[in-house]
Amino acid sequence: MKFLKGATLTLVAVLLTAFTALATWEPFFAHAGAAAEHREYTAEIARDEFGVPMIYGETDADVAFGVAVAHSQDDFFTLQDVIAMSKGRYGAIAGENGAQLDFIYHLIDARGTAQRQYPQLSVDTQALFEAYAAGLNHYAKEHPEEIKLGNLFPVNGEDVATGFVLRQPLFFGLGNVIGQLVSGDEMRREFGPDIPGFPRDSSPQPQIEETAWREIPAGLVLPLGEEADHLGSNAWAVTPERTGGPTTLISNSHQPLRGGVAWYELGVQSGEGWHLTGANLPGTPFPVMGHNEQLGWTYTVNRPDLIDIYQLEVESRDGTLHYRLDDDWLELEERNFTLAAKFGPLNLPVPQTTYRSVHGPVIKNERGYFAFRYGGMDSVRQMDAFYRLGKATSMEEWMEVYERLDIPNFNVVYADQEGNIAYIYNAAFPDRPELDEVQANWRGILDGSRSDLIWEGVVDFDEVPKVINPQSGWLYNANNEPFTAAGAGSDLVPTDFSPVLGVERKQTNRSRRAYMMLSEAAQLDRAALERIKYDTAYVREGYLDRLWTEIEELEAEGDLAETRDLLLTWDFTADNEGGADSLALLIIRSFMGSEYNNTPWPNVEESLSNASDHLIEHFGRIDPPMSDLLRLRLGDVDLPLDGGSDTLRASTTWRVDDDGRLSLVHGDSFIQWVEWPVNGSPVRSRSIQPFGAASTRPESPHYTDQMELYAAHQLKPVRFWEEDVRSNAASTQVVTNAR
Repeated sequence: MKFLKGATLTLVAVLLTAFTALATWEPFFAHAGAAAEHREYTAEIARDEFGVPMIYGETDADVAFGVAVAHSQDDFFTLQDVIAMSKGRYGAIAGENGAQLDFIYHLIDARGTAQRQYPQLSVDTQALFEAYAAGLNHYAKEHPEEIKLGNLFPVNGEDVATGFVLRQPLFFGLGNVIGQLVSGDEMRREFGPDIPGFPRDSSPQPQIEETAWREIPAGLVLPLGEEADHLGSNAWAVTPERTGGPTTLISNSHQPLRGGVAWYELGVQSGEGWHLTGANLPGTPFPVMGHNEQLGWTYTVNRPDLIDIYQLEVESRDGTLHYRLDDDWLELEERNFTLAAKFGPLNLPVPQTTYRSVHGPVIKNERGYFAFRYGGMDSVRQMDAFYRLGKATSMEEWMEVYERLDIPNFNVVYADQEGNIAYIYNAAFPDRPELDEVQANWRGILDGSRSDLIWEGVVDFDEVPKVINPQSGWLYNANNEPFTAAGAGSDLVPTDFSPVLGVERKQTNRSRRAYMMLSEAAQLDRAALERIKYDTAYVREGYLDRLWTEIEELEAEGDLAETRDLLLTWDFTADNEGGADSLALLIIRSFMGSEYNNTPWPNVEESLSNASDHLIEHFGRIDPPMSDLLRLRLGDVDLPLDGGSDTLRASTTWRVDDDGRLSLVHGDSFIQWVEWPVNGSPVRSRSIQPFGAASTRPESPHYTDQMELYAAHQLKPVRFWEEDVRSNAASTQVVTNAR
C-alpha cells in the first residue's frame, strides 16, 4: 500500500510537471524582441461625439505614436492578436486556427523578409513605424493587466513590417492555395470564362451536401479577411457633370465587423502637412483608405492570378534532399520549427518542417513537393506606398505611387477636388514569359525543373488595366472583372490584355446591379447614389440563374415541396418584404461562394431541407419576416437588418446564435461618403461603422452608439477640419512617452 501511495504521488507530480511545462513553455521560450532606441513622442487625441479620434502631432512620427495609443484605448484586445501574428505566436492565443496562420508565417519567411527589406525603406517611413511601435509599447506598459500573452512586448518597426508581409498576400488568395497544397487536394486554378489560350475546365462540378450558413460556429471571427470566402466590397466615383453637384467618392469596403482585419476609423494631422481621414486595419499606423484635402481613394479586393505553382522533382542524395533545375541538382533548403496551439490552459507543441527552393516556399504533401511564387513576394515596400498615397496632393502624385507597383493587389477607385476620377485593377502581375498553354499552363501546375518558368519582377504599369476620366462620368467596382467598370463605350476591352496576366473574368450580383442602375440613371445625384448603395435586389444571372433553374426542376413532395413552392414566389429582393426572403437568405450564400471561389456546387435539395428545418425549429414556420432572422447584435443592442449575401446593401456572413437568429459578422462595414463641391468649398464627408469606435470595450459609450444609424441606412458627419474637430470634441488628451 505504501508503494502504491508513493507511486500515485510520483505520478501526480509527473503530471503536474508536464501540465506546468505545457502551460508555460511557449511564452518562456518566446523572444519578446527589442524596442527601438528610445525617442520621445507627443500627440493629442481629440475624439468627436462618436468617439472617433483625430490625432494631432508636430511630426508624422508623433501622430503615428498617437494612432497606436488611440487604437489601443479602443481595441487593445485585437491589436495584441495582430502583434502575435507578426511574431508567429497566434496559435498560443487562437489555438488551431491561429497555428495555421503561424505556419504561413514560417512558410513564407515573413520575419526574414522584414529583416532583409525593412532597413531599405526610406528614413521617414521607418520613423513612422518605429513611432507606432513605441505607442503600442507605451500603452502596454501603462496597462499590464490587459496583456494576454507573455513576452509579447516590446515591439518595434520590424514587427509591424512583418505583419504587413504576412497578411497582404492573403487578400489575393495565397491562403487558399497553401491550404490546398497542404491537404494535397486537387488545385482549383480557375479565374473566369474562356480566355484565348486558356480554356476553362468544362467538366461538371461535384455536388456537396452542405450549406455554408450552418457551418459558421458562434463567435467565430475569421482572422484573414476576404481570404476564406467571397466576401466582397463596393466602390463608386462620380464626376460633377453626372452628380449635378460635387465630385463624389463612396467607399463601401466589406470586412469582418470585428477582429484582426476590421476597419478602424480615425483621422491624422501633423505639422508636416499630413492631413488624412479614413480607416486603417489593426497594426497599421495610418488610414490606408479615405481622403485628404485634395483627393481620396477606396479599395475592393480583386483576384488576379498572382500565384504560380511548380512541382519539383526531388531525390535524396547522401541523406539530403535535392531538386532538379535544368541539368543541375540543387539542395532543398529545410527549416524546422515548433508551433504552439492553445488547447484550454495548455500550449501544445506542434513540430513542423517547411522547405524552400529558388522558386520560393515549398510544401510537401502526398502528391510530392510543390513550390510557389507570387507577386509582391519578399517585399515590404507596400508599407511606404500606403503612406505616400495619403500625402499626395494631386492625381499625378497619387498615380506615381501606383506606378511603382509596390502594392500587390486591390482594385482602387479614386476621386479628387478637380473632378478627376480613376479606377485601377491594381496588381503586381508576375512578368511571365509569353508562352502558350502547351509550353506553360500558368493556371495549372508548372514543371519545377524548368528555370525559364521562374519569372523575375512584375509587368510595367502600362499593362495594368485602368480607366481614367471615362466619358460616362462614373466608375465602380464590386469585386468584378475590370472590363465592366465605366459603362458602354467607356469600358476596357478584354482582348487588349495578355491572357498571361491572369486577369479575373467574373461578375457578382452586386456588379450586375450596380452596372445596370448606373447605366440607366439620367443623373447620379445623392438620392440616386443612395438608392444604388442600399439596393437589395438580385439579378437572375450567373449562379443565381443556375440555382433557380434547379429549384424549378426539383421534384419534391410534402414539406420539401411546400418549401420549394414558397421560394419560387420570391421577388429577388432581400428587403424584408415578402414571405420567401428568409429562405432565400439562408440558401443563396453557399451557391454564390461556390461560383465565385470555384468550389463544389452545393446540393439544392439538401440546402432547401436544411433551411426549412432551421426556420421550423426556431420560428415554427418557414416564412418568418427576414428582419426577425437577420440581426445586428452587440451587447444589449439587437436590431433588424436588410440586405443579402451578394446585394449592394451587403449582409454577407453571419454566425448562428442559440436562438436561431443570424448575427451579422461581415458585410457593409466602414462606409465613407466624400464630396468635393464644384464651387471650391472644402471637402466634406460622412461615414458609419456597424457598431462603434470602441467595439471591444463594453464599458465605453462608443461600444454600440453607431448601430441604430447603420441599421437605418444613415451616416454621421466626419470631423475632418480642425475647427470642426475642436468645436465638436467630446474629449481631448495629450499622450507622451517623455521620461
